[in-house]
Amino acid sequence: MKSLLFFLQNFLKNEGHYVLTSLLIAKICGLLSSLFIIKILPAEDFGKMSIVAAVFSILSACSGFGSHQSLLRFGSVSNLEGEKNNLSAYLFRKGFYYQILLSIIFLTVSFFYITKYEDIFYIFLFFCIRLIGFYFFTYVQSDLRVYNKNREFARFNNFLSITGFLVLLILTYFFQLKGYLVAMAFTPFLSLFWLKKANINTVKLSDSFNLKEIRQYGLNTSATTLLSDALFSIDIIILSFLLNEDAVADYRVAILIPSNVTFLALSFMQSDFHSLAKNYQNRIFLKNYIIGYYKFFIPICLLIFIISALFSEEILIIISKENYAESSYVFVIFMATFLMNILFRNLYGNLLSAIGKMSVNTKGSVISFITLIIFSFFLVPEYHIVGMAISVSVTLLSSGFFYFYHFNKYLKNLK
Repeated sequence: MKSLLFFLQNFLKNEGHYVLTSLLIAKICGLLSSLFIIKILPAEDFGKMSIVAAVFSILSACSGFGSHQSLLRFGSVSNLEGEKNNLSAYLFRKGFYYQILLSIIFLTVSFFYITKYEDIFYIFLFFCIRLIGFYFFTYVQSDLRVYNKNREFARFNNFLSITGFLVLLILTYFFQLKGYLVAMAFTPFLSLFWLKKANINTVKLSDSFNLKEIRQYGLNTSATTLLSDALFSIDIIILSFLLNEDAVADYRVAILIPSNVTFLALSFMQSDFHSLAKNYQNRIFLKNYIIGYYKFFIPICLLIFIISALFSEEILIIISKENYAESSYVFVIFMATFLMNILFRNLYGNLLSAIGKMSVNTKGSVISFITLIIFSFFLVPEYHIVGMAISVSVTLLSSGFFYFYHFNKYLKNLK
């Protein structure tokens, strides 16, 4: 009980309830948006949009080549506000140049699809605009968290989530796919209202920071995030090549809710990241945090799984069209997988990030990415979306145990 109270007190001390609420609102808005477009868009348009969104997820994962993650980690460790300001301004400029390069790469990828899918290039074009706006969004998020402004972080997230949802709802209803593309492309640019003028100027990095270490951390974080998010996008891409857009649509519906259940764990980790980074050498703090985390999340995960297993078909009918209910067994497989993800991969992956061991995350992500590709190319042609579900499950569970092993190895070496 003591460790559970420690976990919850640390969360409230960091004003984590504001972060949790804002992320919950963001997830609800995102989920409602997905449900809305599933119902209103034809399966063909939804499938093509899902393919482009999968490519977007891969490249947006390394937004600014990890500049905002570097800001979050090294800015949290620093105790001087002047150093935080210099680091923030320096990384903003560097990251923006990298983001332009990513946008060019993203558009280049579209040429691999234009011969197979009609009118897919203009979908890529709108997502490319969103990719640039997404950089401002992630940067402002990290900048607010560096100063532990979780309340302001929540206000920022709430405004963009609710405004984006309402604009998307209106434009998609009246203009279908074109309205959806316009709404999701330009909403992230509202982040510019939160951008501090000081961060637009070129600032020399403070001598107290190790530029090489910051670069290595940023690149490792970028690579890790890229490969980790690719695990939730490469499946769509493989299905789009091996099967068709209808299979992609079935798969997206089955994975929609399971992939979103991790938001609760991630919201705790996001709000606590500042404290975890500061206490990265405090063995007692880290150990008590893990124990409290498990006491809180194990009962929640068991409850969610029981409900999902008993009412899988009913849930799919509610969130989509009735013909998607045939994917209920895939839904249950994914739910079990992502709940285990909360207990292992999410927890220990974020802990490794907080203590600065991003190289371990990168190695695990590389192994996971290769594993998913190998399994899927063997199983998908034979078992279709069930084969992909099994491939994703094996990959995520094995990577979770990999992170668990390496973090506990680090913990044992602390005095």
